[in-house]
Amino acid sequence: MSRLPATTAQLRVLRQSFNPCLLEGEITAGTFQWRFRWAFDRGELQVEPSLGRALIQDALLRFLLKADYQLEPGGDYVFTVRASF
Repeated sequence: MSRLPATTAQLRVLRQSFNPCLLEGEITAGTFQWRFRWAFDRGELQVEPSLGRALIQDALLRFLLKADYQLEPGGDYVFTVRASF
């Protein structure tokens, strides 16, 4: 039986604002690095740069929705992405 690919992503929350409802941070997975903005009142997620975005965007959104109320500015978090980077 083959194992599913997995990569650990590291997320750092840089800013959180409740007016407007916005969370900003950075993600590193493998050799990739992104910045994100999540408008949590509308569920809109922006990830930049576009290189490798398709690999992280869905997993990041699932993590943000799951850990929503636990995330704090300056906090470091990890989650697993079912892809090999």
